[in-house]
Amino acid sequence: MSPDDLVLTTPAGLFCPRGGFHVDPWGPAEIAIVSHAHADHARPGAREYLCADVGVPLLRHRLGPDVSIRGIPYGERFVLGETTVSLHPAGHVLGSAQVRIESEGRVWVVSGDYKRATDPTCAPFEVVRCDVFVTEATFALPIYRWDEPAAVAAEILEWWRSNPDRPSVLFAYALGKAQRVLAELGFLTDRPVVTHGAVEAFVRLYRDAGVAMLPTEALAEAPKKKDLAGALVLAPPSARATPWMRRFAQAEAGLVSGWMRVRGPRRRQAYDRGFALSDHADWPALLRTIDETGAGRVLVSHGYSDELVRFLLERGQQAEALATAFEGEADA
Repeated sequence: MSPDDLVLTTPAGLFCPRGGFHVDPWGPAEIAIVSHAHADHARPGAREYLCADVGVPLLRHRLGPDVSIRGIPYGERFVLGETTVSLHPAGHVLGSAQVRIESEGRVWVVSGDYKRATDPTCAPFEVVRCDVFVTEATFALPIYRWDEPAAVAAEILEWWRSNPDRPSVLFAYALGKAQRVLAELGFLTDRPVVTHGAVEAFVRLYRDAGVAMLPTEALAEAPKKKDLAGALVLAPPSARATPWMRRFAQAEAGLVSGWMRVRGPRRRQAYDRGFALSDHADWPALLRTIDETGAGRVLVSHGYSDELVRFLLERGQQAEALATAFEGEADA
């Protein structure tokens, strides 16, 4: 790496020596700036956490009530060591942020996870001009191009209505994806949805933040003999292989994930339906974002990083892969 690097990869994660802080560390750290509350970016082990103020309740739910967390409003600049830092919306989930780091006239942006598609549950992505852009590459292949979220929501509603005699169990990541599904469906129907406890915990935090979604009922709080025929049940993918599923032996199962754009993952996991809705940027959005930042250098982290680096090099841009422990869209 060049001498003017503001962020380095260390055994504990991405570290800014001039600022004395880590970004989304996966090991012990003094100060951790967290881009969002997904488990691969928000890990225990830091003395103090900083995040976008709207994401504080989510991060506290993830890390525990006794953790030191400081919320920073989007766009507000603050000083750490020899750097000036600010957080900007990433459009990924509620409270997700890009980390802008400036020192001696050089600007880096660590984007974390991000998307450019519309999402009623979080602030939209903000393009931040920079010299060096650290981008994800979860779906950095030309095959990944997203349909309009409203169209996907209409497909989910149609599938739900097509199962009046049995439950429709829809698996979606408990933080972000599930709430986005509930919000998008809220434009099309007012029918309540039954939720797994892990989903409902984050739903309540989103409601506290003022996000409008369909009404929900946690399955754990419903009568044991409640008739679930015709119900839509929203659960995290991790619940599928647990005793929790015994109640839904006759249910149809669907998965909401960007991986559903191709048929292989759905076939391998034997889902009845797959819905391609992702909280990550698709191929055109990744390229557009890189161009709009004006970055002269691009570092590519998790996902199809080698493929994106190769493409950028072929079109004459300075790019290289950056090794991280992030997982991208791990719900499939």
